Amino acid sequence: MLLLAAAFIVAFVLLLYMVSPLISPKPLKLPGAHVVVTGGSSGIGKCIAIQCYKQGAFITLIARDENKLLQTKKEIEKYSVNDKQVVLCISVDVSKDYEQVENVLKQAQEKLGPVDMLVNCAGTSVTGKFEDIEVNSFERLMAVNYLGSIYPSRAVIATMKERRMGRIVFVSSQAGQLGLFGYTAYSPTKFALRGLAEALQMEVKPYNIYVTVAYPPDTDTPGFAEESKTKPLETKLISETSSVCQAEQVARVIVKDAIQGNFNSSVGSDGYMLSILTSGMSPVTSITEGLQQVVCMGIFRIVGLFYLGSFDSIVRRCMMQREKSESADKTE
Repeated sequence: MLLLAAAFIVAFVLLLYMVSPLISPKPLKLPGAHVVVTGGSSGIGKCIAIQCYKQGAFITLIARDENKLLQTKKEIEKYSVNDKQVVLCISVDVSKDYEQVENVLKQAQEKLGPVDMLVNCAGTSVTGKFEDIEVNSFERLMAVNYLGSIYPSRAVIATMKERRMGRIVFVSSQAGQLGLFGYTAYSPTKFALRGLAEALQMEVKPYNIYVTVAYPPDTDTPGFAEESKTKPLETKLISETSSVCQAEQVARVIVKDAIQGNFNSSVGSDGYMLSILTSGMSPVTSITEGLQQVVCMGIFRIVGLFYLGSFDSIVRRCMMQREKSESADKTE
């Protein structure tokens, strides 16, 4: 009986693998495609631009610092695969003025053609205890991390619908799947991208446009190095429970998932577990993906509870050490 059940399960899984390609989107071809990357002058954004350029894409880089953009342009051009490829640089703050963002993207499309893939990678972070973070920091992070993705997406969506094709990528964070100590300003802005992506995907899927939400872990980038300087002790100790990834590795995964039209993009075993745990009502690209979520959800929840218990223990231990130190200072 057990052998029969096992044989049925194996046959069912094999059938799903055979059927799933039939419902998966057709991969986007990058050779000759126009890829726009915001926040493309450094970190993950720069590495995504390089990955796309290596595959023959035309690149528009958008960031605030014009000098960094020009340096990045020279670096990317070293990876050209043909003489026709172009790297266009545009210096603009994607979070401040929608009309300005719309105008520069129109100019980019006039030069390099309609946008085939938009990667919203512009973002920033502030860490600290909730009561220690300046109120205007909450507003600034929501503007950069959320509206900075809204504006470019809004500027290209109409053309994508007309052409019945396109990819839109929102680079969130594992802190957009799990709220952690020290990220009360940052996490909500990255959680917001998930809601935006789910609603937008339902709107644009009939037009053969696919949305990807990327959840990179701690990644070795200039932004991460700057953020680490002001992290509370609790946040540092929690971060030490997972390894730091290289930006090139993260970029390869994001580009691959975006090309395939996958809704979720994660890196490593922790990322895979979090994607399963937080799948909720998010879209699936294949029957196989949905089956994995159904099968793994329970056991991953158990593992997740151990992680949460460990994080709570770190926070309590740090609080007790801090109170003990303050008490000792008062008695001296």
